[in-house]
Formats: sequence, structure tokens, C-alpha cells
Amino acid sequence: MESIRNIAIIAHVDHGKTTLVDEMLKQGGIYREHQTIVERVMDSNDLERERGITILAKNTAVHYGDVKINIVDTPGHADFGGEVERILKMVNGVLLLVDAAEGPMPQTRFVLQKALELNHKVIVVVNKVDRPDARVSEVCDEVLELLLDLDATQEQFDSPTVFCSAKQGFASYSPEETGTDLRPLFDTIIDYIPEPHCDAEGPLQVLVSSIDYNEYVGRIGIGRVERGIIRQNQEIIVCNANDPSLARKEKLASLYEFDGLQRVPVEQVEAGNIVAFSGIGDITIGDTICAADAVEPLDFVKISEPTIEMTFSINDSPFAGREGSFVTSRNLRDRLERELMKDVSLRVTEVGTDSFNVAGRGEMHLSILIETMRREGYEFQVSTPHVLTREIDGVKHEPVERVIADVPEESMGAVIDKLGRRKGELVQMTPVGSRMRIEFLVASRGLFGYRNEFLTDTRGEGIMSSVFDSYTPWRGEIVRRSGGSLVAFEEGTATTYGLFNAQERGALFIGAGVPVYAGMVVGMSPKTDDITVNVCKKKQLTNTRASGSDDALRLVPPRIFSLEQALEFIADDELLEITPKNIRIRKRVLDHATRMKILKGNKSVD
Repeated sequence: MESIRNIAIIAHVDHGKTTLVDEMLKQGGIYREHQTIVERVMDSNDLERERGITILAKNTAVHYGDVKINIVDTPGHADFGGEVERILKMVNGVLLLVDAAEGPMPQTRFVLQKALELNHKVIVVVNKVDRPDARVSEVCDEVLELLLDLDATQEQFDSPTVFCSAKQGFASYSPEETGTDLRPLFDTIIDYIPEPHCDAEGPLQVLVSSIDYNEYVGRIGIGRVERGIIRQNQEIIVCNANDPSLARKEKLASLYEFDGLQRVPVEQVEAGNIVAFSGIGDITIGDTICAADAVEPLDFVKISEPTIEMTFSINDSPFAGREGSFVTSRNLRDRLERELMKDVSLRVTEVGTDSFNVAGRGEMHLSILIETMRREGYEFQVSTPHVLTREIDGVKHEPVERVIADVPEESMGAVIDKLGRRKGELVQMTPVGSRMRIEFLVASRGLFGYRNEFLTDTRGEGIMSSVFDSYTPWRGEIVRRSGGSLVAFEEGTATTYGLFNAQERGALFIGAGVPVYAGMVVGMSPKTDDITVNVCKKKQLTNTRASGSDDALRLVPPRIFSLEQALEFIADDELLEITPKNIRIRKRVLDHATRMKILKGNKSVD
């Protein structure tokens, strides 16, 4: 155990975790000479590479001298905080990565708090010290203030600080000196992070903190060996601290250790090391593997509860089944159950026969799930997101997020005004160079649909991040969307003539030649009420008018929504139709006459 160190790298999104892991692997001798080196090699998922963010926590290991350093790369986005919480049980210390210009951000606070609660040793790594706008000394002070704010112990307050540039591949003990490699960081890890204190002689005990899947061997459990030695083909008992009565006998098939980017098959793994194993079909996160003669389940870290919920249901639009491979409620149920096995911060509740309430940490958390399912060939519908409220002492409470916005000074007024209207409470305002950093406490539902407005108000220069803060009493009604929708009147194909007449009513979401159906939303109206438009209308031909006259009509380019933008846009009476090829916005009630009756009924009740 003296030759093992288990660490996690935690930070806010875009502060350079995955780039630092790249350099640690490179300088840890993982790559052969002349081997092609892939940037951000730990972001192996297609979605991670496209978006430039880490979504799933992943394991790797490097060797420095005689010591093996097991590294866990974690997500930086607040919505994937559940990934960070569960893997912290596998490690003995953390590298807290902080951007030398941005300083501690909301997710930095969240993940650091979880690490301090587990009494982990912390090494502060100030990254990007080579940035021209770096403010290293101020950032160090901000980290100390954050540690004070989180009630860190004296030992945690005295955590060592290393200054580095992950991109340039160097680290140093002082911000004034430029290092040549990452040796100072490796040395600090070995000197300061303790080796695992585990009982190597006792009966076997492994807590499963992560799950992987391989189509050849099935589910693969990953966890740290807390006690004893785990052996290949060993008979074990799988149990869970939440339900001790569910102990069952199983047999391990294969064991693997992490070495660089590979899993290396081994015959046994000793206490203190991180192991991956296969052979148990229904193993899940939070399970404990024990020796047959000593069944003692380990407590699993309590994962924070979800704050946002959406309804997933089968697609019942006129275009249902045309583009997807998996369209039934059984397909949807099986896929969501599979996701539950590896995502501990997700909750799924079946509603009726063909709908499921899916709760998660935030819009990004659920939108990544939707996008993943869509790429796998699933076709379904989702409702507008809404927050999960709680009743505390008889009073309705809602989730509130801590928002930090980094904006140019001239945009500050517009941002404060918009967040104020969305029930935001200004907490702090600090100048950072020529920009302003504004901190707000905003109701989670107040942020729905705001991110696009924020980018417009700051001319694309603003940076905004948020993390769940607490539950506070309900803050009253919030107006999410001022305009209505342009709704297609009939099924058919959109024509240039029909769209030309419709674009006078508002901004369009589709171009000519796109199939539409009655009740499908084809644009956005500046008026508060919905407007029905006939985008399939054709010009009547006469002796004096030829069909070629349509060429003179000029259409404004349509506004194409991303998945997140569409989720933010839809109103309560609308749904998002998700297929592998298209994302369509539609009304819950497709028939125009029925919709008008419901609307008149609601107005008379009001």
C-alpha cells in the first residue's frame, strides 16, 4: 500500500482537468515513443468531444518512480455532480484545480465541500498561470477564503499549493518560476496524499463506486478494495447497506487493474488498490462485495437529490415511427432502467402505461440523456422541465441556485435587470479587471430559458455558471416567455409561398420543403397568444401567373434550435418530439378546434 496513491481531480468546468490528465499520462511514460497522442484522451465519449466537457468520471493510472498513482478524472459541470460525489469514496485525496484568471467558481465550492466532508487531503493546483490575464495571488486568497467559508480544518487550510500550466506541461512551487515538467506536482502528491489505510489481512470488502459496460463481458463494477484480497473466480456475497436482507452469492469472472489507458487482466488485487471486475450481471453502484464468511456492507455516500423533472413519453405525433428504431413504451422503460444502474443522481417514476417522470440535477443532465438516447435510435416526447418543490414546516419551498456571471461592465445593467425580474437576489458584485463578477441567488425555474438571453445581452462575451445552493420559500410567479407560437394549420410540406406569408407574423423555425403536421410549432410570435398559420399554402396558378414567379420571394433564414434551446423555449402546453433525425416542437393538443375550446374554458375559469 505504500506504493499506491488514489487521487481525484476536481474543478469547475473548463479549468483544465482533462488537459492536466493528458500531461500526467504523457510524462508518466504511458505512451510509447512516436505513438500518436490524442488530445483530451479521457473524453472518450462522442458527446464529450463535441461539447468539450467531461460528462462521466473515468479511471486511469500512471507510474512515478516506484509509486502507482490511480487518477479519477471527474466532470466539472454542476449537473453531473453525482458523478463526483460517488467516486470520492474511492480516493484518499483530491487535486483542486483552479483557473488562474477565473478563480473559484460555483462547482469548485460544491466539489470541495464534498471532499472536505470526507476529510480528504487537498492539494490546490492553480492552473493556466501562463495566461496573460492571470491574477495568481488574488486567486490564492480566494481559495483560502473559500476554505474558511466551508469550515475546513487547520490541516486542510494549510494545504500545499502548486502552480502549473497543463497545456505547457509544467508545474512549480512558486508562481514566479516557470517549471520544466510536472515533477513538482508528482512529488507533492506522493509526499502529501496518504497511502490507503486498509486492512490487507482481513476478509474481502469492496464498495462499488462506478459501473462500466462491455458488450462482450457485460457489466463491469469498479471500486477500491477496502479490505483483504480479491481473487479471480472467487465466490463472494453481494450485499447493500440500504437493504441488508438482499445478500446473494455470486462468482467473479475477470479482474482488471488500471494502467494508463488500459485495463490489465490480473489474478488478484490487494487492499488499497482500485479494481474493475466482471461476472456479476446486475451489480450496481452502492453494492458491497464481501467474503462469504464475513458479510458486512459498507455505507455509500448520500447523493444529493434531483431538482428538476421532465416527463418522457412515447411519440404519438402523426410522424411517429418514421425515423426511430425504438419507439414503444417497453423500449423506453428498458433504456431508462439501464441508465439508472450507472447514474446514481437520476430518478425515474412510471406514470400510467406510456409515460415516465425523469428527475435529474439540471437541464444539462437531462438533455445529455435525451441526446444520447436519440443517437441510439430512440424516438419519444419530452415535456417542459419543472422544478421539484418540498414542503418544509408546512411552507412550500423551491430549489435556488447560486449563479456567478462574469460580464463586461456595459452589460451589467441588463443582466441585473433580467435576473431581478426572474426573482434573483443580488449577493455580491466584484470588479475583475475591466469586467464585473456578479453573484446571484436565483430560483432554479428562473434560469429556464435565460441562458440564450444572457448571451444576447452580453454580446456573447458573458460567462455564466450555476450550482444548486439550497431550498427557500416559493418566490412567486415568474414569466418565462413573453411571446406565443406560430402553429401549423394542416399536414403537408412547407412551401416558400406559405412561409413568406407566415414570416410576417414572427420568426420561423423551418425552411421550405420541410414536412409539417397540424399542431406542430413552426415559429415564434412576438404576441402573447399563439397564431395558426398555413405554411403549406400554394399560390393558385392562372393564365397570367406562372409557378416560377415564386422565385422572387425572399425568406428570412429560419432559426434552428439546439436541444437545450428547444427545452428552454417550449411552453407548458407544448412538447418536444425527439427522433434520431429531427427535433420538433408541437402542441400537446394537435387539433386546432379542440385547442381553442380548452383555451376558452381556461379563460372563463380565470
